Amino acid sequence: MRGYLTASQIAEKWDVTVRQVQVLCKQGRIKGAERMGGMWIIPDNAVKPTRYKAKSKNKVEAFEHE
Repeated sequence: MRGYLTASQIAEKWDVTVRQVQVLCKQGRIKGAERMGGMWIIPDNAVKPTRYKAKSKNKVEAFEHE
């Protein structure tokens, strides 16, 4: 059985804000994240999503947020 972490634990692990993790969960960008009661639970082996930066209306450049 795999373990789960809270949004605040993932935020600390990934060096981002709790709000950023919550938004990623709501957008479905963190595989395996589930809403339990009033909080998000996230698999402890979840991968930090890739971030996209729009260059223009027609082009999108992808880069890893480190």
